[in-house]
Amino acid sequence: MAHMREIETDRLLLRQWKDSDYSPYALMCADAETMRYFPRVLSKEESWSMAERNHALINMRGWGLWAVEYKPTKQFIGFLGLHVPSVELPFSPCIEIGWRLERHHWGNGLATEGAKAVLDFAFDDLALPEVVSFTSLTNKRSERVMQKLGMVRDELTFEHPAIPEGHALREHGRDCWTTFNAGIR
Repeated sequence: MAHMREIETDRLLLRQWKDSDYSPYALMCADAETMRYFPRVLSKEESWSMAERNHALINMRGWGLWAVEYKPTKQFIGFLGLHVPSVELPFSPCIEIGWRLERHHWGNGLATEGAKAVLDFAFDDLALPEVVSFTSLTNKRSERVMQKLGMVRDELTFEHPAIPEGHALREHGRDCWTTFNAGIR
């Protein structure tokens, strides 16, 4: 088991998952608006299974998709962190930065705040040469976060292999951040 890292910002604590996070996470993943840019909402069992995988990967590596705690209320509000995609992508192998926050916390800079700290960890502590992020072409909210992070959009798009052919969300764009432009952090 690796040393588990926590990341703290002014308003957020990115930490290991707790059993008490699973139910609010399942509610979040059952919300159609929160899951708008995913193929479908998740069942309670699917959400709990994902939370358990995130927990196990953090135990194994010391990092991953951390649970996000909003410090002013000590409330679980989603996940944010680094992930190794399990599907073969045109730019594999890679490490992606990703987030999913409860929608009542959208629009106030929390994803950007947490993601900046995660990128610092990725480049400074893990010495990664590159971190990628990708989303469906229609997910303008996530694209704005990527832009605020200084990520650079790749002109090429790709068909996400985990999304069924013909699905409106299948075409994705990729943004990446390399150590070459890390000086703007």
